[in-house]
Amino acid sequence: MRASELREILRGRDFRRLYATRLTSQLTDGVFQVALAGYVFFSPERQSTAGKAAAAFAVTLLPYSALGPFAGVFIDRWQRRQILLWTPVLRAVLVLLVAALVAAGEEGAGFFAAVLLVLGVNRFFLAALSAALPHVVRRERLVTANAFAVTSGTVIAFAGAGAGYLLRRVFGGGADGTALILALAAVLFLTAGGIATTLPRRLLGPHPSDDGAQRAGGTDAGGAAPDRALREALGTVLHGLADGARYIAGRRQAALALGAISFHRFLYGVFLIMTLLLCREHFAAGADEGLATFAFMLGVSGAGYFAAALVTPPVVRRISKQAWISWLFGAAALSLLVLGPPFGEPAWAAASFIVGVVSQGVKLCVDTTLQESIDDAYRGRVFAVYDMLFNAAFAAAAAAAATWLPADGRSRLVLLAVIVAYGAGAVGYRTATSRARQAAPALR
Repeated sequence: MRASELREILRGRDFRRLYATRLTSQLTDGVFQVALAGYVFFSPERQSTAGKAAAAFAVTLLPYSALGPFAGVFIDRWQRRQILLWTPVLRAVLVLLVAALVAAGEEGAGFFAAVLLVLGVNRFFLAALSAALPHVVRRERLVTANAFAVTSGTVIAFAGAGAGYLLRRVFGGGADGTALILALAAVLFLTAGGIATTLPRRLLGPHPSDDGAQRAGGTDAGGAAPDRALREALGTVLHGLADGARYIAGRRQAALALGAISFHRFLYGVFLIMTLLLCREHFAAGADEGLATFAFMLGVSGAGYFAAALVTPPVVRRISKQAWISWLFGAAALSLLVLGPPFGEPAWAAASFIVGVVSQGVKLCVDTTLQESIDDAYRGRVFAVYDMLFNAAFAAAAAAAATWLPADGRSRLVLLAVIVAYGAGAVGYRTATSRARQAAPALR
């Protein structure tokens, strides 16, 4: 990451405002998620098995991954600045509902449905951030801007997780303490929405072409009967999804990039659930120590995300983004082969750092590939499909982990399968992208 490029990006007033909105929201995400993780997975009265962990991930990820297409269509129709304003406000209200359910001791379907809504609304926020970035940064600075904004957003989420852990130590890990932490998170979400109001309302688009506008705008349902309006709205969403899929299919490198991130997310999901179970049952003697160990592993992984932000921009200036993704997959395979099998805490922490580098490096390359190759009229829909695949792959990993992993997370066979898959992915992705460039040199 060149300091001169970063200084130029940071001089942009609107970039700073968009960036501050991201940081505040993602800090709050960390607080919210660690409060829930501590309550669901690391409370002494709750025993986490692979099946329970997988079920929790599946409940919170698989259903709202289906919101991706819906989010994208509306992001291409609504003012993105308004999305960045109102989604944090809605999340604050929903988080207060979750806090009330926790305080009342509710842990059933109603609790998970409320959590689902909090996380689902976030799809609109994150997709709007990705679609908005090209409006506040010049095209040639997108790689650096993505590396800085996305990665520091992830790092601040880890910092929020650390803050959530400290708050848990202060307020306690029971229902009352968790409810207090969630109430604080609601206030922080409101702050993120307030920061978004400093951005000019129409700055972030959408600013589609005439053809794109017609496709994105759909039919005006004003004055239509309620059932007809609903059918037209659903038809617009489904048409937008199909249109976005056709658009991606015509751009080979973009399609391969989406395949690469989905492939990685599946393997990363298996690795993360292994980490959670190892921290709960193998590395630590009790629930509190297990949560502290898991927080440490997440912090080490966050350091890897930060390292990826420093390394990725200069590397992709020398080699292609596609080559860097292949090298990252290879690095994941090698590091897990060397560090993983002993299932020792220090070695696993080192592996978590490298997997963090891989995760963020791949994501930065995929984000930039899509931003460079997708027209503004389609960005919302494409990034929403991206979100859908991103989360569906992780939910699939959770389902697989429930079948494959023992309660303490130690399975050399599963670890070997992840290693082999990363190695095969490195070779397969490199081969496919090279053939795509030879067939269409312009699509790089």
